[in-house]
Amino acid sequence: MIHMRDVWVNWFEGEENSYNVSEFFEWKKHDRIELIDQIVVVKVHSNLIEYIENTLQELPEGLLSDVYKQSYLRQKSERKPTEYCFIATDGSRAIIVDTIGYHTPIRKSRMVPRQEEQLRLLVEDLPFQDYHMDYLDCEKEYHLLSPEPQLMNGLVRREKQLKQLLFMALDQLYEEAELAELRYWYTEWIPAKYADIQLMGFDDVWTSLFNDVKSGWSPRHEEFCHALIKGQPFFEKLWALQNEEETTKKMKNKSI
Repeated sequence: MIHMRDVWVNWFEGEENSYNVSEFFEWKKHDRIELIDQIVVVKVHSNLIEYIENTLQELPEGLLSDVYKQSYLRQKSERKPTEYCFIATDGSRAIIVDTIGYHTPIRKSRMVPRQEEQLRLLVEDLPFQDYHMDYLDCEKEYHLLSPEPQLMNGLVRREKQLKQLLFMALDQLYEEAELAELRYWYTEWIPAKYADIQLMGFDDVWTSLFNDVKSGWSPRHEEFCHALIKGQPFFEKLWALQNEEETTKKMKNKSI
């Protein structure tokens, strides 16, 4: 097995979709950035990379066996082995994983570009490791709380997170709202269709609203999301967390 030393990681925990594991250029100061003293590298086929990036299901037993206690974290002056921590790469892209003792990819991180280039050169002439899993080719099911990747294409980290907040609020609306409330929110989104919306049933209103808002992200989406979550403490807290950095930036720009 080959290893890399002094690898920077930014852990995203419990993420089942690759678009929520941010690339280096979107790392933030408050993220959980750590330095791994030594980490094992496995070169695997692209379908396993896809599986690791987009699931929280169990990893292949052979992979877990190969990487077991092959990586080390440094705590003060002591090097401590971690059970299942590794870099998986297909030679062109990479994902860093720490299962924190489980058999599933609980924590995931992208790589610093300089180290990712080092990794490419390191594994260039290495053979692929084959880890058989019957369920690697199973088609993943997406839903409102785990949106399809194409709905996040082209969005920056903050926009993705706000869009997922909007979908959470829409999911709650679907579960709890009466027809009149649903019509109200669809009218808020597109006032010009007021007369038509008043003649629509619950399912038609819901489907039309979701289809209208699901693509892209714009100031209009942001205003709609903010209005929809108003008065709901949990959603408002998530909103505040995503907008804290943006607010700080605006205040700094005003003071310059």
